[in-house]
Amino acid sequence: MKQYDVAVLGGGLLGRLTAWLLAEQGCKVILFNAGKRNGEGAAAFAAAAMLAPTAEAVEATPLVVQLGYTSLPIWRQWVDSFPTPVFMQQNGSLIVWHPQDRALAKQFTNHLQRAHQDNSVWQMWDKQAISEHEPQLAGRFKQGLFLPTEGQLDNRQTLLALADVLEQKQVSCHWEQSSDLAECAGLAHWTLDCRGYGGKSNWNSHGQSRLRGVRGEVLRVYAPDIELNRPVRILHPRYPIYIAPKQNKLFVIGATQIESEDDSNLSVRSGLELMSALHTVHSAFGEARILESMAELRPTLNHESPEIRYDKQNHVVAVNGLFRHGFMISPAVSIATVQVLQALMQQQSIPDAPARYHIDVLPENDNGETD
Repeated sequence: MKQYDVAVLGGGLLGRLTAWLLAEQGCKVILFNAGKRNGEGAAAFAAAAMLAPTAEAVEATPLVVQLGYTSLPIWRQWVDSFPTPVFMQQNGSLIVWHPQDRALAKQFTNHLQRAHQDNSVWQMWDKQAISEHEPQLAGRFKQGLFLPTEGQLDNRQTLLALADVLEQKQVSCHWEQSSDLAECAGLAHWTLDCRGYGGKSNWNSHGQSRLRGVRGEVLRVYAPDIELNRPVRILHPRYPIYIAPKQNKLFVIGATQIESEDDSNLSVRSGLELMSALHTVHSAFGEARILESMAELRPTLNHESPEIRYDKQNHVVAVNGLFRHGFMISPAVSIATVQVLQALMQQQSIPDAPARYHIDVLPENDNGETD
């Protein structure tokens, strides 16, 4: 007899959220995570945890942008409910550029207008407005775009808070313990695969979409002389660089976006570009102390949107493809995933609500397995 209703494979951000939602609804859940309880080993551990659907609309798919806007108020509700404090800020974000990159600013604004159907979901700040709202940037930039709805979380506090609530909900958490679909099938009636890039081999052996890793590199620095009231993005010829201020004078700086599955240490080139951009925002960053440099592989599908797959025969649901938008869209994605799983567990039709997501039904072959 199986001991659990659901086995969650992968305990990064999405795995923790879905396990928590299932436990909240009375399911008996077991979770396996190859990484540590604090989240180390997951892409979310290195993330800046930006909640920035307006800015991301410049490049992200319409689905991802929609999921981002949907997730913002959910995060506020969830963070307020956690017994463990989590830093969440929703003071908007500021986009700035240097004079030589004025063309990039025009292009960025045009993309914003197109993505939001000419609705002005941003404000143009002149140098006086920048000085009023971000005093330490006074005189450094002539113009900026203020995106008022955006926010951010502390990624590591969030991962720890979720570990706490999982254990309070009596989810059987197995930190630093790998598992696989076969073992989970012996323990639970259904398996939920949330392994992200770690599930690449299994994901790519079934279905139509293909999973790859996209390299991103970030710095974490301590800058006691800097005070920023919101995340700041600097338009850059190769990629937008963001500075996300956290608590206690900690700043997360990122992120490169490189089509590579190399997860080795930060490259010299990327480090120089990140640190040079940081220094141009304020010279006091030159005295900041580098606490960490990290490279992560963000799980990305060829259609660049998240996807939910389900396999009725083998009682498996898999979700993947959050790319660099994990914190931004995970509340909406986790809710939709749980809706799909619950419908399958109750032998009901898949609800209409998640129909806007990429959903792939895996067919059976002659051996009762999936193709």
